[in-house]
Amino acid sequence: MMIRQLHIDVFFDFICPWCLIGKRQLLIAINRFYQLHPGVKVVMHWRGVQLIPDLAVEGVPFQTFYLKRLGSLTAVRMRQEQVYKAANKVGLKIDFEQIKRMPNTAKAHRLFDKALKIGTPEQCNMLLEQLFAAYFYDGLDIGNTTTLYKIAKRCGFSPELIKNLLIQDHQDFISASTGGNGVPYFIFDRAAALIGAQSADALYQAMHEAFVVQGELT
Repeated sequence: MMIRQLHIDVFFDFICPWCLIGKRQLLIAINRFYQLHPGVKVVMHWRGVQLIPDLAVEGVPFQTFYLKRLGSLTAVRMRQEQVYKAANKVGLKIDFEQIKRMPNTAKAHRLFDKALKIGTPEQCNMLLEQLFAAYFYDGLDIGNTTTLYKIAKRCGFSPELIKNLLIQDHQDFISASTGGNGVPYFIFDRAAALIGAQSADALYQAMHEAFVVQGELT
């Protein structure tokens, strides 16, 4: 008997807190889905999107970047407070005070993209989690070659392969296209889509509807 699959494409960037929060909400939704449909396999496809491709390779000061982007310290604090509340709801402790640089994420995306081709799903998930954690919990510069090298090595990837990949400092990363919808962006079974920060309930509902439609078509 063939195992039915439900495919979910997730478009994300490492510097987007809503992508990390969305990953947690999606996990809640998937666990709920598995309880009701234990015979179905959910297949994840992570699609990297570089939100600020023209950022300096070495990154820019974090506070300066957001002050310029949002216009005032009050606006920055309000946005961060909004993120803190949403993060707390899913058990995340994002720490903006630790973050000193807004990194260029091309190198991190190239690393993760390569990891998806050669690593196990467990390794890739660990790498994704650790890249998010390095930035949002520890305030590390994930545009820095040494930082990326240490994280990838910790996740069990070959030191030689990582070194060769990360030395190519100025290689472009071609972002996946969301059709101008930004990130996070979710596509279920290559049909139905959800844009932006979503609750676990909304994500579960989209999964359920995609699964029902798939059943009707097969």
